[in-house]
Amino acid sequence: MSLKFDMQFDPAYGEAVEIAPDILRVTVNNANAFTGFGTNSYIIGKDQLGIIDPGPEDEAHFETLLRTIAGRPVSHIFVSHTHRDHSPLAARLKRETGATIVAQGPHQSARPLFDGESNALDASVDSDFTPDICAKDGEIFSNTDWSVEVIHTPGHMANHACFALPERGILFSADHVMAWATTIVAPPDGSMSAYMQSLEKLLNRKDVLYFPGHGAPIATPHRFLRGLKTHRKMRERAVLERVMQGDETIAQMVAAIYRDTDPRLHGAAGLSVFAHLEDLVSRGLVLTEGDPMPDSLYRPA
Repeated sequence: MSLKFDMQFDPAYGEAVEIAPDILRVTVNNANAFTGFGTNSYIIGKDQLGIIDPGPEDEAHFETLLRTIAGRPVSHIFVSHTHRDHSPLAARLKRETGATIVAQGPHQSARPLFDGESNALDASVDSDFTPDICAKDGEIFSNTDWSVEVIHTPGHMANHACFALPERGILFSADHVMAWATTIVAPPDGSMSAYMQSLEKLLNRKDVLYFPGHGAPIATPHRFLRGLKTHRKMRERAVLERVMQGDETIAQMVAAIYRDTDPRLHGAAGLSVFAHLEDLVSRGLVLTEGDPMPDSLYRPA
């Protein structure tokens, strides 16, 4: 199953774009190599609203959201995970609207740091975030306009969740599934094995349209999910083959596997290779001395 990315997207910064009946998208002007065109916030409902992924502390974005809300009641603010491009504005919006903040939970890593290990993405984490409700997997929140189901999808982060409008077959897939790029899975915050299990979980659902945290909608989500699954399996095989060929370090593997990729993205590629190696070590397919870490030496089992 081939994986085709969709790079066609108009962020319309500073505007609320209607993407479906009673669903508006507002995109933050925070575009970079990790956020693509910027973070998508979604406003659902007509008379009683909900906000999905309010975004970073950005004054222009905050003003656009308030202008779009236009004084209507907001019952809930849903936060998919605690990266700083998704969650920080929740607290300010809560103070302004009185809405209840719902998420899987505060920041948590997929595993503790190993001795001597540091977190390369620690600065990107919103460790101050605290939801009003730590939602259970499958829990449903409703008002007079909509019902939202919470789906735990760890992998990108341990506390990642997607949100669905089950009666409409719509899933807000946040950073778990995006049309423009593959998801960064970087230990210790992320876990490749958890990510693959979460892909399978979504494949078993019947949603027919995805609205991601960055970039364009995904109109054929099951086809795209199968492509993502195949892509990850191919990347795993490439990492294992480099180890079998004698590459010992992540830098050597990245140079070979990502030789046609912009060198500025090699740091992110190294995090992905590390996630695959951690998974391969846990399954006994690759060996290393002690705990697997970014600077470890790896060898065939």
